[in-house]
Amino acid sequence: MMSCGRRRPPIEARVVEDYKTTLRCLALRDDRYIASLLADERESATRSGLDPCAHALVRVGALIAVNAAPPSYMNAVEAAGEAGVTHEEIVGALIAVLPVVGVARVVSAAPNLGLAIGYDVSDALERLEPDRPRP
Repeated sequence: MMSCGRRRPPIEARVVEDYKTTLRCLALRDDRYIASLLADERESATRSGLDPCAHALVRVGALIAVNAAPPSYMNAVEAAGEAGVTHEEIVGALIAVLPVVGVARVVSAAPNLGLAIGYDVSDALERLEPDRPRP
């Protein structure tokens, strides 16, 4: 799979609304505008102006920030994989948000994110250190 940083489309291929209008609509909670963003996930991704890799990684970061449930990570990781994001880049989101969301959120998210990419962190830790008492 190609790395995220190498797949950014040219500026003219990205759709970016006027940022001032977007901020006003969101700040005023323009329900029609918000409904249009939520109606179609692909359209929302396009209208964000982000390339698919960046969009996917922002979503993973948001899940970490809100301490999302494990199933939420599955959808985000699947979308990231379809966008060409590597497992290393997905896990890199944990490091990127660490200074902002804090250690507790990242520690809580790591096993959930691991399961979403097919790696059972808890099982791996138990196999590595079978005699070590668990905290």
